[in-house]
Order: sequence, then C-alpha cells, then structure tokens
Amino acid sequence: MAPDDLSQEDRQRARTASVFALVIFLLYPMDVLVLERLSLPPLLLRGTWALQLLAYRWLRLRWRHSPSHLNVLLIANGALISAFFLGLVFLTGGAKSVYLNFVPTLPLLLALLYQQDARAAIAGGVTSAMGAMGLLLLSNETLVHALAWACMVGSSTFFGVYGSRQLAKAREARSEARLERARRESLEKLAVAERHRTQSEKLATVGRLAASVMHEINNPLAFVRSNLDFLRTEVLAQQLPEETRAELQEVFEETRSGVERIRQIVQDLKGFSGMDVEEPSECALADVVSDAARLAAVRLKYVARLKVEIPEGLPEVYATRRRLAQVLLNLLVNAGDALEAAKVQGGEVKVTGATEEGRVVLLVEDNGPGFPPEVQSRLFEAFFTTKGPEKGTGLGLSISRELVERFGGTLKAENRPEGGARLRLEFPRHTPSS
Repeated sequence: MAPDDLSQEDRQRARTASVFALVIFLLYPMDVLVLERLSLPPLLLRGTWALQLLAYRWLRLRWRHSPSHLNVLLIANGALISAFFLGLVFLTGGAKSVYLNFVPTLPLLLALLYQQDARAAIAGGVTSAMGAMGLLLLSNETLVHALAWACMVGSSTFFGVYGSRQLAKAREARSEARLERARRESLEKLAVAERHRTQSEKLATVGRLAASVMHEINNPLAFVRSNLDFLRTEVLAQQLPEETRAELQEVFEETRSGVERIRQIVQDLKGFSGMDVEEPSECALADVVSDAARLAAVRLKYVARLKVEIPEGLPEVYATRRRLAQVLLNLLVNAGDALEAAKVQGGEVKVTGATEEGRVVLLVEDNGPGFPPEVQSRLFEAFFTTKGPEKGTGLGLSISRELVERFGGTLKAENRPEGGARLRLEFPRHTPSS
C-alpha cells in the first residue's frame, strides 16, 4: 500500500479511526469513576475495542479497491462498535450503568460518521436494540420495558439514517449548485472575453485603416500648406491698397490657421490610433488635458462650453500620455453625448485638477442630468451602454477604468450635489525616487 496512492477521503477516514481508537482507550478513567474502583475487565475491553478500530483502519485501506469487501467490513464495524459499547455497559453495572443511557446515541453517531452508506448505522442500531433488550431482560426488567428500549433505539436509528441521508443530499445539491454557478460564470466570462477580443480586433482594424487614411491626408495637406504660403507671398507682393492688403492678410492667416488645425487633428489621431507603443513615464496632466481637449472640441463645439482649470505646478503622474489622453477624450465625448441627449441649454463640461492627501485628482464634470441610480452601479461593466447601437459599444468606460488602473490609479463615477455627472480620476503622485 503506497501512501501516495491514497485519496484525501481515505486519509481522512484513516485519521478519524486512529483518533477514535486513542480516545476510547484514554477514557478508561470514566469507568473507574462509574465503578468507584479500578477494574481490569473494562480496561481490557477498551484495549480490544481500540485494536478493532485500528484493524478496521488497516483493512479499509487494504481493501479500498474492493467494494464487496468494503461493504462487509463497514457492516461488521458498525455492529462491533455497538457490541463493544454494550459490553462496557454490562461490565459497569448492566441495566444500572450510566452508560446505558448513551446506547440510543450510537446509531446517531454511526449515521453521522457514515453519511454516504446507511448500512453501518443500521447494523449498529440492530445490535444496540437487541443488546439493550438482552441487558434489561438479564437484569429482570419486564419485557415491555425491554421492548420500549428497543423501540427507542430503533427510532434513533431511523432518524439518524434519514437525517444523515438528507444532509448528504443537501450537501451534494449545494456542491452541484456551486459547480453549475462556477460553470455559468466561466461561460459568461468566456463570452465577454470573446466579445471583447472581437471588438478589439475591429478597433485595431479601424486604427490601421485610420493610420493609412491619415498618411494619405498628410501628403495633400503638405501641398496645400506649401501652395498657400506661395500664394500669400505672391499676392502680398503686389501693389495693393492698404485696406485690401489687410483683408487678404487676414484671409491668409485664417486659412493657414485652419490648415494647421487640420494638421494638428491628424497628428493627434495618429497618436490615438494605437500604432505606436509607449512605455509609461513621467506625465504632466496639463499636457494630457490639452491633447484631449483639442480633439474633444470637435465634438463639444456645438453642444457645450469646455472649461479647463489645471493649476500650475500640479504634480506629475506616472502613465502613458497618449493612453491617458485617450481616457480623458472618452470621458469628454461621453459628457457631450449626455448633454446632447438631455437637450441641456447652456451645457458646460469642466476639467479641474488638484492634489488631495498625496494623490493627484482630475475631475471631469458636466451640468447635465447626472447618472440614474439604476445605471450608476453598472457604468463600468463591459458592453453595458445606455446609447443606441449606432453610438455606443459599452466598452469605453470599461477600457478607460482598465487603463487608469494599469497606471496605479482609480476611476469612479458619481453625481454632483448641485446636479450633473462627475468622473473622478485619482493617481499616485510621482516622485523621482518612486
């Protein structure tokens, strides 16, 4: 019998039998108290009983792969336990022994120990009932009294077996329910991961396409800038009235400003396309907000006024600047969508920065309707969205929180006391020694 070949259940049962054998032998002082004297027969009986339990332990491990032998061994063990206890009752006074009152508990104990198989408890119950009747009749008790004891032991056996079986079934049902729940949760996580992967592949494809389009835009844009500078130089070199010259100068400046605006948007989009992989580094939130605000202005231009309040000297954080700007852009666009959906007049989106208890805090707030209670608890769930299918995938806030947490920060949503929504980003303050 190799120890490594034993199952956890076999090891547990072997330990239980060993503990029972030791306890039964060490309880001999109780017999001395009952008899009020030292007596050798109870000690010998307890020693034999302990040896029987050790033999049961050894045989069970030896025959663990033989169900037929185990069945016989289990029934014999239940009967022998009851027989040894009845022998102890006989040696300590018979019908007058205090141990007699514990006879009905033997089937209950056996039913508890062997919940998966009722035969041990039944064998012990039959032995206990017959033994109790015999002890009472030998002590000249009436047959009715003896039968009453037998019925009491029988009832104890029935309730013990029935109760243990119900307990085992309830445990099995709970175990199956846990397994089923774990299986469903695994399937749900797998489905979410698959949807997330599919969506990520789509976004990556869109990013590559956007990068190609932006590359194509940059070439003609460079020609436009060059030709615009040439026209400006040639036109302004002509002899023109001062008033006309000033007007043309203003037109050229505005046109150049528009071209520069297009170039800056294309440059920002190139960074957000995900084609460049950057490692986290020291990052100034003022720069991050500036990057995101330039792109968000396109969405917020006709919806709300964007107000930025980032104090000078705000500590740096350790993050990837473009990724953090991507998060902020998503929050600003969401705020614009909420204001537009609620048809808020005089809409305002506000970005503020501060330091609180050694952490750098960035707040994105709007004066819209805020988050409904039934929505707020699910805002960061993957694929949960209150927008229509043509506007939202339900991944924006989920990915944003994941990105923020990668940088050691947190992203929380709440409603402002004065009304409107607030997204709170917190980051550890970066120090050169960290």
